[in-house]
Amino acid sequence: MAPAWIEQVTGSLEQKKQYRAYKARAKQLPANYRAAFEAVERYLMYAGGIAKGDVLVRMYGDLVDLFEQSAANETPIRDIVGDDPVEFVETFVANYADGSWISKERQRLIAAIDEAAAAPGEEKQR
Repeated sequence: MAPAWIEQVTGSLEQKKQYRAYKARAKQLPANYRAAFEAVERYLMYAGGIAKGDVLVRMYGDLVDLFEQSAANETPIRDIVGDDPVEFVETFVANYADGSWISKERQRLIAAIDEAAAAPGEEKQR
């Protein structure tokens, strides 16, 4: 097992292993499913905004599962992503909002406002 300080710098080694396993599974998809998966993955990297490694790994695992099952069932790609692939990806990533950087910042904003509002003298200003 890696020393804790290494994982502090590099991130979880277990999560890296899981991510590599998902990437290997994605490479085994039929060509058209693999191309669609890679397009969705590329968009997620730019627009997903997931900052927590455990959430990111879970999300990619679910995405690979979806495409593997769809390929096995011969589900047409348009039946997976619909007419608007952007909407599909944004709906998909919304299920993992607990790991997004914006969720963290929203919580930080709420906590800062709560703290400021609870400061001595706040009631007098109203």
